[in-house]
Amino acid sequence: MLELLRRNLRWQIIAIIFAGTVINYIARNSLGILAPDLEKHLHISTQHYSYVVGAFQAGYIIMLPVCGLVIDRFGLKFGYALFATIWSLANMLHAFAGGWLSLAIFRGVLGMSEAAVIPAGVKAATLWFPARERAAAIGWVNVGTALGAVLAVPIVAGLALKFDWRVAFIATGALGLVWALVWWRSYAAPDTHPRLTADERAYINEGRGAEAGATPLSVTQALSMLGQPKFWVIAVPRFLAEPAWQTFSFWVPLYFVTVRHFELKQIALFAWLPFLCADLGGLCGGYISPLIARYAQVGLIRARVIGVAFAALLMIAPGFIGVVASPYVAIIFLCIGGFAHQTLSVLINTLTADCYPKEEVGTANGFVSQAGWIGGLLFSLAIGRLADSIGYAPLFGALGVFDLIGALILLLFIHHLIAAQEAQTA
Repeated sequence: MLELLRRNLRWQIIAIIFAGTVINYIARNSLGILAPDLEKHLHISTQHYSYVVGAFQAGYIIMLPVCGLVIDRFGLKFGYALFATIWSLANMLHAFAGGWLSLAIFRGVLGMSEAAVIPAGVKAATLWFPARERAAAIGWVNVGTALGAVLAVPIVAGLALKFDWRVAFIATGALGLVWALVWWRSYAAPDTHPRLTADERAYINEGRGAEAGATPLSVTQALSMLGQPKFWVIAVPRFLAEPAWQTFSFWVPLYFVTVRHFELKQIALFAWLPFLCADLGGLCGGYISPLIARYAQVGLIRARVIGVAFAALLMIAPGFIGVVASPYVAIIFLCIGGFAHQTLSVLINTLTADCYPKEEVGTANGFVSQAGWIGGLLFSLAIGRLADSIGYAPLFGALGVFDLIGALILLLFIHHLIAAQEAQTA
């Protein structure tokens, strides 16, 4: 990887995006890790906690296409720097919460600004990479999401144990401000970057169709995406997949405390493992589709959908988390789920980059991600409402079923995606 960074500017850009994603997810996952402390010190019930989580998700859902549209219209450099600054300040404000309502407000602002992360990563991969490398680039962005979750456990728990929960929020927010400054000073678009060679520019543009002068995407054009069959073929599987990641990020620490009777030290020791496996899943999602395409002799779209189906089968494992007796077996199943989900997530995000032109891809991915986060929000609210009455087992069981349905939809309607991808290369 270091050699790639030295030789290829496009991988340097992804390395910076990767670092920002790691820092973002350290901040994002701090809430789940600190949930037991927050319930105690701020007198928050499980249902109140679900409202706090819901505020983040609602803000995220509302702003996903807006962030994508801002990035498409005003450029990746300005848009990402703006939203990174806002999310960092919002995370620091968590330290000053006095109850669940103020915490929910700060969490909502955090969600609204953090909605830029995945659309920005997909936009960067579309601008800087040819189609055959795009999944790998998006895979590394997704590895950043899981690595951030891995690092969040020892960093946030360590800060909370040594100092307190308020310091944990301030410190993780400050990291984002540093990254925003680095991004603003170092990034330039491919068309204007002074260090991009002619050979690498030609390589990046390999396989792209002839492009007319790009014009800024209007709101009307953005909304028209919702009427396209290719959008729904990608968005519905994303809607069904996202509840798993929201559950892993926001509810698993609380599940292990309330049901498995873990203490914060035990969470710090074990809760990072599923996210480490998710890192491996992000890499798998990035590199598996070219391998499938080569050995199965199929096109990239079919290869990506086959990869999604493989990951969906693995998602059966976390469905049994709530019924196994040993908490350590539950962690193993959660690790399989983390690997499977990130494999699937990379491939679905890459389908967006395959099927939309570069001037639309940020907005398109924002809408697709919005569909996913609606699914995540609804499922989080269901957990908050039902976990105390029916237990977590049926809720974990539903996660595996969702992804199998999503894979089936992709298989049945793949022709829409193939047609869209062929239009991009014509």
